[in-house]
Amino acid sequence: MFDLVDSLRKTRSSGPIVEPEKITSVLFAQTHECEELVLEAYRFEGIAPPAVVKNDDAEIADHVRHAEIEVVIIELNNSSNVSADAERIRHLLPNHASVIVVGSEDAISTIRNLKAIGFYYLFWPITKQELIDFVRSVSENRKRNSSRGPGQNRRAKYISIVGSKGGVGATLLSAEVAYQLSAHKKTSVLVVDQNHYTGDLDIMMGIRDYERRKVQKIDVAKVDESLAQSLVFRQNSLLSVLSLNSDVVDNLTLLEYTNSVVDFLSQDVNFVIEDRSASVAFGLESDRFISQCDAIVLVMSATVASVRDAARMRDKIKRLNSDDSLRIILVMNHTHPKKAETLSKEDAEAFLKQPIDIEIPYCEQLPALILDNKRIAKSSLKAAEPLRQLTSTILGEKAGSAKKKRSLFSFGS
Repeated sequence: MFDLVDSLRKTRSSGPIVEPEKITSVLFAQTHECEELVLEAYRFEGIAPPAVVKNDDAEIADHVRHAEIEVVIIELNNSSNVSADAERIRHLLPNHASVIVVGSEDAISTIRNLKAIGFYYLFWPITKQELIDFVRSVSENRKRNSSRGPGQNRRAKYISIVGSKGGVGATLLSAEVAYQLSAHKKTSVLVVDQNHYTGDLDIMMGIRDYERRKVQKIDVAKVDESLAQSLVFRQNSLLSVLSLNSDVVDNLTLLEYTNSVVDFLSQDVNFVIEDRSASVAFGLESDRFISQCDAIVLVMSATVASVRDAARMRDKIKRLNSDDSLRIILVMNHTHPKKAETLSKEDAEAFLKQPIDIEIPYCEQLPALILDNKRIAKSSLKAAEPLRQLTSTILGEKAGSAKKKRSLFSFGS
């Protein structure tokens, strides 16, 4: 006898199982209104709802480091300057995520500014359908690996720390800035050692028993992402070091190979800090490194020879630079007691015809602190505050207690 109930059960069970649409998202919210609209829009369309986190720098930094995220939605409806706030928090976000900023600032300049840093902009108020259509469009761009959309413009910020001479402290500054960015600003950093045959970056960073990765001639012909990742030393989840060496490859070839490796690694970090102590290969490849830099920290000591070389290098950077957004930050690092120095900060400023941004005082205890594997910026030494100011200046943050005429130098001025 025909069993109708059994037949219906078989028909139902034989149909395909429809998986709910999933776009891994997080919303950093400022208002309850925006939070409710986003959650309702996702639920209505049957999309897995986003995680909702308070829009706070510490919360953002903590969440994105512990989750695989495709789409980040940042509400800036309470912001008085959407572009400035987006720029301020960009270093907290992983480069692989697509970022949508929701704001109530109706200006073409806002859209342009956000596009320049690789963020999408969605003007508030919006409907649920507008939000979902926008999120789906961004998600589809990611799946197609499309070259369209502002998300493709996002890359690591390149900071080159250049010594006017050897021994002025560029390696120490590289290590301290990298530590502050990773440990205190919670942003991912790759430190690139461009001193392939000398230098003490490992000591400055507190890495013991570390040897540079050896490069053979056969390696130079091929670079891919897996090889690049294998060459990196990971000090912790946010801080990595690339330091290469070779017995068979010349310095210029090794520089070019290092840069090729960095091109792959830079997709996964927020900052690339280059240690160019003793002006490493400044003449050999200055065109390339200047063109990719977002900021150059030019370090000098309080000697006539060091200041003269700093002025020469600054002038060369100005001649070669074609990007008005490139910044140069002048640092005077006092590496000797005052009685052993040949000129003062005021003398150097008069020769350079511009103010020095950061002055780091001489501290006799520095070598012992470094050898004891302790961070200067975390100490009570008088050099600690200027080092923290240097990191803030790199990030474009307002100066703290220090009184400064200018913090950044534009080539357009």
